[in-house]
Amino acid sequence: MRKSTVLLCGTLLVAACGQSGTESANNAVKTAAAETPKVNHYCFFKKDAQKDWSASRDADGNVVVKGKARVDDVRNKADLGQPEVTGTSAKLWLTLAQNASYAAKDNWWDVNFTIPDSAAVSEVTVNCDAERVFADLKVKPAK
Repeated sequence: MRKSTVLLCGTLLVAACGQSGTESANNAVKTAAAETPKVNHYCFFKKDAQKDWSASRDADGNVVVKGKARVDDVRNKADLGQPEVTGTSAKLWLTLAQNASYAAKDNWWDVNFTIPDSAAVSEVTVNCDAERVFADLKVKPAK
């Protein structure tokens, strides 16, 4: 009987201590989830390895950005990453993606990206990293 009582008290003590730790852990997870991590972009492209940037609107009024980028390593292809939209401006990042198909002609890849829900966007910047801007494009207003 004595051993059972000691074991029960020990279990209750450990269980009571674990609850406050769980609440602290939950608060830490919520705080970490609320903070958006800063993405560091690395530039794989030289200034002469990209060209022909343009921005236009599709039938739905969304902004479509098009251009070309040269990648010498056929295992990779040029791609545009997810945009950062702030008010009437948007930033796109030229990056590399794994090539699961054939190489592009002369290693020049056609890249394009449609920015969803971008009717309010009037300016698009194509960046390579935090310092290099490849294109600063104006977009006509949506009709």
